[in-house]
Amino acid sequence: MRNLSVVAELILLGIPHTEDLESMLFVLSLGFYIFTLMGNLLILLAIVSSTQLHTPMYFFLCQLSVCDILFPSVSPSKMLFYLSGNSRVISYAGCMSQLFFYHFLGCMECFLYTVMAYDRFVAICYPLRYTVTMSHRVCAILAVGTSFFGCIQATFLTALTFQLPYCGPNEVDYFFCDIPVMLKLACAATLTVELVGFISVGLMPLSCFLLILTSYSCIVCSILQIQSTEGRCRAFSTCSAHLTAILLFYMPVVLIYLQPTPNPWLNAPVQILNNLVTPMLNPLIYSLRNKEVKYSLRKVLQQVALLPEK
Repeated sequence: MRNLSVVAELILLGIPHTEDLESMLFVLSLGFYIFTLMGNLLILLAIVSSTQLHTPMYFFLCQLSVCDILFPSVSPSKMLFYLSGNSRVISYAGCMSQLFFYHFLGCMECFLYTVMAYDRFVAICYPLRYTVTMSHRVCAILAVGTSFFGCIQATFLTALTFQLPYCGPNEVDYFFCDIPVMLKLACAATLTVELVGFISVGLMPLSCFLLILTSYSCIVCSILQIQSTEGRCRAFSTCSAHLTAILLFYMPVVLIYLQPTPNPWLNAPVQILNNLVTPMLNPLIYSLRNKEVKYSLRKVLQQVALLPEK
């Protein structure tokens, strides 16, 4: 009779075909991780310390920064641990937690970009109703909603993946526990689970993207009706940082999930880009393209004596 007992531990084999590059990968990944934490913490401090930035747009930007702090801590932190020469072993429960939080934070970030697009839509298309429409109560509901629906999606995907029996082998041919690599280890037929998982994972970002596209189509139509060139430029500038961040977020998603056949040579670098580089770039995008954030950030740095007074 076949043994269907659940494996207690799994071994992360790491990024495919990078056995001789682990020292370099450790240094690069650690650098990205530190810059990500520092950049997003500075953005949080800049927004919290300035009363002028206590608006819905910056409230959601704070939430995005929290996501960008936590997201690299899910899979890259374990990767850094074993790249530094420590054990590659992860417990079954740890693997389950890693998959849950990876999808929870990823979904939450996707919903946040959608909410931020809606915020810009109201601000530009209906400026006189903005204060009433984006009240504190509405912002709180939207913020809780992003977490709630992210949790629902992540719970569904985690339950879908781990309801299968895992009786061995226990070697995960990747640098973290993601759905496709876990399904390869299952001791049961996975076709239905793969199909349901693919539809679920693909439908959520696609729905968000269509909502963002709708919001920005309305925004563009509104901006084109502005008579003055200066007014158009000002309206476009308020959206440019958000649009840049959306493109950075969706590029890895498109590259991973729209491949005809999975390619480990492409998937691993793209996942690292998504896990480490994008969260690191978000603070730069929002600070460099936003005068209010830059001014507040300068004040924060002056208070800790990192920049001279001007």
